Amino acid sequence: MKNLTSSFFNTLILLLLLFITISSANNAQSCKPSGKIRPKKPPPGKCIEEDCCFLGTIYTTYNCSPPVSGHTKATLTINSFQKGGDGGVPGKCDNKYHSDDKPVVALSTGWFSNKKRCLDFITIYGNGKSVKAMVVDECDSTMGCDADHDYQPPCSNNIVDASKAVWKALDVPPSDWGDLDIFWADSCKPSGKIRGKKPPPGQCNKINDSECCVEGKMYTTYKCSPAQNGRTKATLTINSFQKGGDGGGPSECDNKYHSDDTPVVALSTGWFNNKKRCLNFINIHGNGKSVKAMVVDECDSTMGCDADHDYQPPCPNNIVDASKAVWKALGVPENDWGDLDVTWSDA
Repeated sequence: MKNLTSSFFNTLILLLLLFITISSANNAQSCKPSGKIRPKKPPPGKCIEEDCCFLGTIYTTYNCSPPVSGHTKATLTINSFQKGGDGGVPGKCDNKYHSDDKPVVALSTGWFSNKKRCLDFITIYGNGKSVKAMVVDECDSTMGCDADHDYQPPCSNNIVDASKAVWKALDVPPSDWGDLDIFWADSCKPSGKIRGKKPPPGQCNKINDSECCVEGKMYTTYKCSPAQNGRTKATLTINSFQKGGDGGGPSECDNKYHSDDTPVVALSTGWFNNKKRCLNFINIHGNGKSVKAMVVDECDSTMGCDADHDYQPPCPNNIVDASKAVWKALGVPENDWGDLDVTWSDA
């Protein structure tokens, strides 16, 4: 009986610990309200009527926003950041007004991140299109219903508040401007520079017109790639993944070489995603055709100009580096192999 009782309590303790762990994980990922505010009636002429705080309504405030991912869900709203517009005062990032014809946005407080995204660009995906816009202001989720906020309610915690130019770029009819479900992503910025070194004699393989590093030339590096969506724009380049080819050593995914007759690719560092796409297939669309190819290697955007990279420059951050089989499948004449604008998606 004593053993049964002891076992029961041990099981109960384990279940309790499991519940606490799950609850803590959920709390870490979720954004909870920080408080409530009760508005006062706006003075006459101090607020555009449809956006005014309503007397007696309780408004929720937030100090945070949902976690940011490669494709963060949000609600797109419309704002005027020019003088006399409903944005009120100049943008918090640069203390300037911005024309309705410029693609600019304000982000909810958590995403605004204490000005850390100020004057950075984000990419907005909606209505089957995308647009790049600059962050110039905060859509305040912590306060509202006062003179500083033009007597408007606190911003929801998942808002990308955008100029007319953004809505136009997304090709939304003006009659539908107001609220739109979108995704957004931070734009990819360079992570640094490296100085090229002269390759030792015979140490840079120029098969497929590969570029060798130039001594003293500065090359840009990236730890990221453009946000990946349904059909992601990229530049298709050519590589040989077989032994003796310009790919250098064996592929990073499986430590093997691959024939030029097999449709395989290397992806820029951000898209390679720390091997998470290894040996998965992607669909490549270009030249009016499409082909399925397996990801076997990384096209390193973070390093280059050394023996490990065959003394070639760092890879740009938007590359699908493909075997000859991919180029053949897309029907590209051999004398045009080299660079091709394509789109790709996970298969």
